[in-house]
Amino acid sequence: MSARLSVVDEMFLRTHRGWGTPIVMQGLWRTDGRIDEQILESLRVLLSRGPLGRRVIRSRVPGARPRFAPSSEAFHVEYATVPAAALLEWADEQAALPVDPERGPGWRLACGRLDGGGTVLSLVCSHVLADARGLTAAIADALQGTPPSAAPRHRGPIDDVWDAALLTRRVTEGTVRAVAGLLIDSDRRSELRDFVRADGTAPPEVFHSRAASAVVDVDAGAWDVAAEESGGTPNSLFLSVVAEIARRDDESASLTISVPMDVRGRGDSSEAANSVAMVEVAVAPGDTVADVRASSRAAFTSTPMTSPAGFPEEMLQLIPDRLAHALTGNPGERDVLCSNIGPLPDALGVLGGHHTTGIATRAVHPGIVSSRTRMSAYLSRFDGRYTLALESLDVPSHTALRERAEDVLSRHELRAHGW
Repeated sequence: MSARLSVVDEMFLRTHRGWGTPIVMQGLWRTDGRIDEQILESLRVLLSRGPLGRRVIRSRVPGARPRFAPSSEAFHVEYATVPAAALLEWADEQAALPVDPERGPGWRLACGRLDGGGTVLSLVCSHVLADARGLTAAIADALQGTPPSAAPRHRGPIDDVWDAALLTRRVTEGTVRAVAGLLIDSDRRSELRDFVRADGTAPPEVFHSRAASAVVDVDAGAWDVAAEESGGTPNSLFLSVVAEIARRDDESASLTISVPMDVRGRGDSSEAANSVAMVEVAVAPGDTVADVRASSRAAFTSTPMTSPAGFPEEMLQLIPDRLAHALTGNPGERDVLCSNIGPLPDALGVLGGHHTTGIATRAVHPGIVSSRTRMSAYLSRFDGRYTLALESLDVPSHTALRERAEDVLSRHELRAHGW
């Protein structure tokens, strides 16, 4: 098991240095009662000993990848009284507070006492440390008392020299194969030409705004029935609904949706913080849920988004940040992002003797954002309901986004309950 950062981990790390759009993961967790401060302090300590309790260490050996090292440093839990009607505004404020995956701490826990009763918790971490699945797994492990996995032993410069040698060999061999492929494969030559000149087409529209947020719950049984009756699956209904929410009223062009795929196996205990591959699905205005299902199936069986013409993506780990960002930009940016996180761990159902009334997971771009992606959507399932979390750069307010989501869902005969 390796503690070295993956290519995707390093892409997120570069955003903390100003190369790309900054992004953090946030879990929002609502309970029906007031959580005792001692319970939250215990949770904070347990989280600091788990997968979130680490930071990135850069090697002084050229070519060696950065690695994760244990770090129990953690912010104190922040407490506030939060009006229930302003829950998302408070959550946005928490997501905008700094976290640092290199100097630490890379995560923070906050508690909101809702004025109408109950508690909302915010757990924010750098995307370098965890994706949505990793974030929820870290909480579940803490609640269940799962002992942290032993950190891989680092033997200093010897390990770094070995890692640099292996990475350089992989990149060199992969580059030789890619160059050979260019000599015999016209499709690869065309792919590389298109990458170099970015197709020569007009650049896509870039949105420059502060994101509006919305979170809605939908009965899981009703969602599954609506998907089946439409000839689709719960996931294709998700993509269809989000495309409808994101589409402007007078827009006739297809929207391209970027869809992350979790490439971990079940029970995978890999140290990699982000184990995803990206595919894209085009959704036209008249597409049915069944049409989106067919398009999704084709996308999931095709080659994921990766480096062009067979060149090894690990090449990005051997070059300076500035050049790596110039080659990749913000990878995976399309008109819309749809991330289906899937079922959340049952262990999240109770905290401190109080029952969970809602959980939302999302990625947040703090502050003013410049991005091609007008809307990001995150779907999770827990305790008989789907929770849809939305972030939009093309809708003026939280209220407008929630109302638009409720309207689209009602067309599918689904009733949304907004947070």
